[in-house]
Amino acid sequence: MKNSHQNLLIVLALSLCVLCAYQWYGQTLQRNEMEQMSRVIYQKSAEIQGYTNSMQMMDKQVAQMDGRITELKNTVQTNGQVMLEQKREINRLEAGNTALTNQIAEYKKAVETVEAKLKEAYEGVKKQNESIKELVAERDDLVTKLNESVKERNGIVTQYNDLVERVKKMQGGGKGQ
Repeated sequence: MKNSHQNLLIVLALSLCVLCAYQWYGQTLQRNEMEQMSRVIYQKSAEIQGYTNSMQMMDKQVAQMDGRITELKNTVQTNGQVMLEQKREINRLEAGNTALTNQIAEYKKAVETVEAKLKEAYEGVKKQNESIKELVAERDDLVTKLNESVKERNGIVTQYNDLVERVKKMQGGGKGQ
């Protein structure tokens, strides 16, 4: 019996160990499940916070867009006024353009008249230039002749000076003897 008690005690101890191991395994699974749940809760809290922030940002953007729409409406009104002023200015400028076009036509006629007179004057200047060229050619011929004449006279003066030197030498040579 002692052996059966021991066997019973061993079986009970082993059963208790198996029960402890089973409980430990069950608690491990529960802990893992709790951690997963905590992660999911954390993720959902983060998403909720993100959505809340996103909603606040969108509220600000909507307010900004409303302000921008108001500005654009004001700009449209201002642009309408500017367009009216510009149309008036365009009409005024077109009238001025017509007047200036007429003036340009008059100036063109005057320019044509002046061009005709300038052509006549140019022809006169051209004739004067030709006359001046002829006079310059004649002057050059006269200057060339004058230069040749001066060269001849210089040659004569040189010969005369040489002759005077010889005479002085001869007179000086005759006195000394």
